[in-house]
Amino acid sequence: MRIGHGVRGWLVARWELSLVVAISLGITGCSTTPAALHPSDQANRSSVSESRTAPIEEAGSSVGAASDRDELFDPFARSDGPITGEYDPWESFNSMMFEFNRKADRFVLKPVAQGYNLLVPDRVQIGFSNFFYNLRFVPRLVNNIFQGKVTGAGVETGRFLVNSTLGLGGFLDIATRMNLRTPEEDTGQTLGYYGVPPGPYLVLPLLPPLTLRDGVGYLADIFLDPINWLVLPLIEIQGVPSAIAHKNRTTTSVIQLGRRVGEITNDRALNLETFQGVEEATLDLYAAVRNAYLQKRATAIRE
Repeated sequence: MRIGHGVRGWLVARWELSLVVAISLGITGCSTTPAALHPSDQANRSSVSESRTAPIEEAGSSVGAASDRDELFDPFARSDGPITGEYDPWESFNSMMFEFNRKADRFVLKPVAQGYNLLVPDRVQIGFSNFFYNLRFVPRLVNNIFQGKVTGAGVETGRFLVNSTLGLGGFLDIATRMNLRTPEEDTGQTLGYYGVPPGPYLVLPLLPPLTLRDGVGYLADIFLDPINWLVLPLIEIQGVPSAIAHKNRTTTSVIQLGRRVGEITNDRALNLETFQGVEEATLDLYAAVRNAYLQKRATAIRE
């Protein structure tokens, strides 16, 4: 069974798992995702699943070399291995956090997604995925500009205008049918474009798999998301400018959080069969997810 893109799809839903669990515990906050289910998947469920299956290659380990260093550890130092090889000096901690997040997915996110899947038809789920992707236009546009990708910025703008109008607010991906396509850009890729090394791989509880560089980019993309402009800061501070009056903060926070919960659940429901197949076919899921993520990020930066 080919599993590479299936693993990457599994990464996407778990990337935003933190918000679902946080809400279940009564915690409020803002989050966004630098990578989501691509809106060009307009076919049925089987085509969505098939588009996320491809082989992955295992890379050599450099953990032992990192653990033997006597000098002070530089978290942003480049690994001695190839750029697509794993750099995981904190593997023991990361593995523990990975298992915690996996259980959270099993007992929280997956049951919710299964119930959602029974109620919402596949075509509607794909429409929601397109809509959420369209909303994240600003971070993609800004990072194209920061990287000097004029064509990419133009295509992103064209996609947004076409899908927001002819595509009924983004529910239909008319732009892809018109062959308006460009690689998705985020702040982590922009940092890599300017030579910032990735640093070590890191898994934190209820957060996405990251490198230190992508962690910084992840935070930046949260603030670039225009939906978050309406609700930040969540703690009211006198004299801080806000697009929304303070008396409306609670309402806008609920809207923002509801949007994130909907996106997470929708993406997980679209990939229920794929994720289960990946878990059943993979002996070392932690290594598969890590290697797929690091290879995907290295490829995205080279683009």
